[in-house]
Amino acid sequence: MNLKYLFGVCLLAVGINVSAQSSTDPVIMTIAGKPVLRSEFEYSYNKNNSAGVIDKKTVKEYVPLFVDYKLKVQAALDAHLDTITAFKDEFRKYRDQQIRPSFVTDSDMEKAVKKYYDDMKASIGPRGLYSCSHIFLRVPQNASAAGKDSVKTRIDSIYTVLKKGGDFSTLAKKYSEDPGSASRGGSLGGPYGPGNMVKEFENVAYTLKDGEISKPFLSPFGYHIIRMDKRSQVPPYDSLRVNITKFLEQRQYRSVLAQENVEKIAKEEKTTADAVYDKRAAEMSAKDSNLKNLIREYHDGLLLFAISDSVVWNKANKDEAGLEKFFKAHKKQYKWDGLRFRGIAYHVKDAADVKAVADCVKSLPFSDWAEALRQKFNSGKTIRIRVEKGIFKEGDNSLVDSVVFKKQGAKVAKLKDYPIDAVYGKKLSAPKELGDVRGQVVSDYQDELEKKWVDSLHKKYAVSIDDKVVATVNNH
Repeated sequence: MNLKYLFGVCLLAVGINVSAQSSTDPVIMTIAGKPVLRSEFEYSYNKNNSAGVIDKKTVKEYVPLFVDYKLKVQAALDAHLDTITAFKDEFRKYRDQQIRPSFVTDSDMEKAVKKYYDDMKASIGPRGLYSCSHIFLRVPQNASAAGKDSVKTRIDSIYTVLKKGGDFSTLAKKYSEDPGSASRGGSLGGPYGPGNMVKEFENVAYTLKDGEISKPFLSPFGYHIIRMDKRSQVPPYDSLRVNITKFLEQRQYRSVLAQENVEKIAKEEKTTADAVYDKRAAEMSAKDSNLKNLIREYHDGLLLFAISDSVVWNKANKDEAGLEKFFKAHKKQYKWDGLRFRGIAYHVKDAADVKAVADCVKSLPFSDWAEALRQKFNSGKTIRIRVEKGIFKEGDNSLVDSVVFKKQGAKVAKLKDYPIDAVYGKKLSAPKELGDVRGQVVSDYQDELEKKWVDSLHKKYAVSIDDKVVATVNNH
């Protein structure tokens, strides 16, 4: 299904009732022939100029920003970016998240909680629950017969002490090889029900009464002695209801129930789950302007990101020729507040590598230094050098401070196994090439591309603004 149609359905109420709403929600501007209602502008303005915003705008100051935003969205629509599968999937996912809670009621959740309780009680059955402690001696899987007999002798000795009145917790702390429970005097916590422990353990546990101690027995892990701390039945529903509810809420079970209900409705109405969401979105958007604007904002925001990335951000990053041309044309504006050192600070094991490093990079572009050094000196198992590459100002690197900037008191920490320190590069008073200030140039180039793009959009699309309606924003 076409996503433009889907979103149109969400906003159907707006489209149908524009004339009827003109007195309460008039058209504030028209962009590319499409009316924009005051409510949409107010929503955007208030959200972007809330109390926590530092650079707050007046309504008049915000109008051109909003216009530029809508022009970019229109350009994205004309580029059919809303038909791309990735866009449609992302938008629908978000929209459905906003709509889904309406498909589940507190009554639905209560029924789910009760069902969870009933299922749990049935699975536990009449044997109930238990909390216990154990003393455990491990038997390795590859243990010999003699090794197994040795462990059996030790566990029998501990059991003998218990029968003579030995303290279970003390013996567990001293001898148990289950470190987690041993530190707690053998306590395994709980309560546990059927299926929580291996069957050998569980079968013995359910034979014990409160306070009773089992004989030593063997499980797949080793020998155990169990002390039954407490047997109990499943508590009544009312005493567990809150905890079960919290458990299910934490696991987003409302969303699961909602989706089940959507699919049920779709089956009853002989339609698709998507169509059910579409219908509900249209109904809710007609009644709730905040929801309508929230959905629209996300829809337009996705489009804005996609087209901005294509026309400005990604284009600027990849346009090497354009970046180089821009840098040369604006070179004078990229000045530093002091000297810089473009090069490397490095540490070597062998004195001969000091010159070898310099020889390796001296004829290469600065951008290629790191890879060249890695391949020549650090590509094998032995790491011959430690290197930091960059454009350093005073204070960035102690070795550079000491050797290049001659800073008094600069303390160069010696690297273990790399006792020889060296630097290689040039001091610069200003950037010489694009790579020296690439990040800043990219940012400035993006700004220029965006300005030119926005200027072209203003020429392409007609824009009309009703100043009388603008004057009524947040004042009607």
